[in-house]
Amino acid sequence: MTDLLYSEEEEALRAAVRDLLTDHCDAPGVIARTESDAPHDRAAWKALADGMGLAGLLVPESRGGQGASHREVAVVLEELGRAVAPVPYLTSAVVATEALLACEADDLLTDLASGRRIGALAVALSVAPGAAHKVVRHENGSLHGELTGVADAAVADVFLVPADDGGLYAVEADAATVTPQISLDLTRPLATVTLDGAPGRRLGDAEPAVRRALRAGAGLLASEQLGVAEWTLTETVRYLKERKQFNRPVGGFQALKHRLAQLWLEVVSLRAAARGAADALASGQDVDVAVAVAQAYAAQVAVHAAEEALQLHAGIGMTWEHPVHLYLKRAKADSIAYGTAGAHRSTLAELVDLQAP
Repeated sequence: MTDLLYSEEEEALRAAVRDLLTDHCDAPGVIARTESDAPHDRAAWKALADGMGLAGLLVPESRGGQGASHREVAVVLEELGRAVAPVPYLTSAVVATEALLACEADDLLTDLASGRRIGALAVALSVAPGAAHKVVRHENGSLHGELTGVADAAVADVFLVPADDGGLYAVEADAATVTPQISLDLTRPLATVTLDGAPGRRLGDAEPAVRRALRAGAGLLASEQLGVAEWTLTETVRYLKERKQFNRPVGGFQALKHRLAQLWLEVVSLRAAARGAADALASGQDVDVAVAVAQAYAAQVAVHAAEEALQLHAGIGMTWEHPVHLYLKRAKADSIAYGTAGAHRSTLAELVDLQAP
């Protein structure tokens, strides 16, 4: 029987990451960044990647990483979700790193693990594991094409680009044209990456690398969604204890107690699903099923928690100064990242041989 409870080491890691994010990613600071031309927090990323070595958690020590597992990464992502931290952790330290682990590209892997460079898999954020994705044309050693919806492309130093010859190529960011797209989640901006004869270095076969990367991204995204849901629930409970109406705390009204109790049950269930996915990725057992279960459930809970927070904070929740809108946008954007809940339910039905009537 797998133990899904957090270990002492994981709780210590959580405390350290939360302290760091308290210093670097306070809500007013994140909101101010979203209004600027540079939404990413490079200081927070440097502290996470360089100071704490968290960019290399999934990379073996022999290849310049920390040699940890997906369980530790999940704890980091829970805390990043709680802070809606504008750092490219999921895209570089998880998705791009997993793609490189499927290839023989130790030099690039070491660079990403150290945090010296940021990588981005040039596949749209909305693509589910195993689903079709756009490729670029490979011709005479150079790459031509346009890839849209690439998350965190604005801060990437290197792109991992799938081409029509079946290869995955490393392309330096300065050889590509990156055009920002309008994205709902201002803390994880999307961009279009255009390659016009860009040189690329073949790393390996694209299909297994992209599948592995997106599967890990989908499975660990559930932990980020858990962080979003936990923060919104905790803050809503705290606010309803303080806010008074008819000279009594609003949280004392029976109808609101029922709504919060229901939400608490959903969040606890999401924690079990997210932990299950992280543990499956770490152990390599029943991974596809665990990831599909987590993603089939996570989106609705994170969005519901953020919607309830917005409603129950009443007028103040509707203001730009209050951070709840950041959480709702992150939850909504995450609900289509790495496949929708519906896509994962369909995948799950196939995996357990439960076909639609």
